[in-house]
Amino acid sequence: KFGDKAAWEPYIKTGMDAMVKVAMQGKPPMPPKGGAADASEDDIRAAVQYMVDAAK
Repeated sequence: KFGDKAAWEPYIKTGMDAMVKVAMQGKPPMPPKGGAADASEDDIRAAVQYMVDAAK
């Protein structure tokens, strides 16, 4: 959930690189790159950082 600190805490503990890797590859039910096939790794990293920041 966006902005839910408790929900994001276990993911944040894995580290940014691990979260970006999962986002790039996808994990059911999330498709690779969140469905944004044209997104670069930098785009995905920025999106993950935005979501992490919202959960702090």
